[in-house]
Parts: sequence; structure tokens; C-alpha cells
Amino acid sequence: MLLYYVIAVAVIAIDQLTKYIVVIQMEQGQSIELISGFLYLTSHRNAGAAFGILQGQMWLFYIATVIVVGVIVYMIITQAKESRFFGISLGLVLGGAIGNFIDRLLEGEVVDFIDVFIFTYNFPIFNVADSALVIGVGLMMIYFILEEKRQGTSK
Repeated sequence: MLLYYVIAVAVIAIDQLTKYIVVIQMEQGQSIELISGFLYLTSHRNAGAAFGILQGQMWLFYIATVIVVGVIVYMIITQAKESRFFGISLGLVLGGAIGNFIDRLLEGEVVDFIDVFIFTYNFPIFNVADSALVIGVGLMMIYFILEEKRQGTSK
């Protein structure tokens, strides 16, 4: 069970360190090409949620994050013992949620910097916490699908 909290702390540390470097080393709006036409570091701020929705609704994010963190910790305590895979997904989600919560709490906005172009589509700029959240939720979905199949074959 400790492993899942270690994963969360690692995500938070990497997230906060990378955001700090971007804030200190780059002007807001500045972009650095890493892989031409595909990957850039772009200093961006987001006062909303994913894809910039709900701009300026910080009270909503505070409430939602506290609830999500409480539910995730409860799930780690009660359900992660059954599956390391599920526990890892919960650790990633926990770290990602807390990483962005720290930004919102201290700065009123989230620092984003990973800027990806997929063919001609400029994907919304994101950060390490966002990545951990998406990967964690994706792993959780895989876990639930596999569990459903496993339970279906054991009936």
C-alpha cells in the first residue's frame, strides 16, 4: 500500500519541479521546439479545467479535488490490496490531482507546458499532473474491463 503513496509523491514532486523550471526559465507564452512539428515546451497558464473549460471557477476545483482525493485514499486503503495494477492507477490519479491542486491553491491557475501537435491538430497544452491523471484513469479503465471479463468467465 505504501507503494501507491510513493507513486503519488513522485508524481507530485516531478510535476512541481517541472512547473517551477518552466516558470523560472520561460516567459509566459514562450515556446521552445523540441521535435519540429510535433513537440514543444510552451509556457502556458490555465485558470480552468482540462481544455480550458470552467475558467475561473476555483471554488469548484477545490471542492472536487478534496472529494476526489478522499475517495482515492479510501479506495487505496480498502481496494488496492486486491490488485497492484489498480493501486498503481490510484497512485497516479492521486498524484495528478494533488499536483494540479497545489497550483490552483497557491497561484489560482495551473502551469501547463507540454505542447503536442498530432498531424495538424494542436493538442491542448498539458503538464505532468495531467499526464498522470490520464494514464491513471486509463489504467483504471483497463483494470475494470479485465475484472469484468474475469468475473464473467468465473460464473
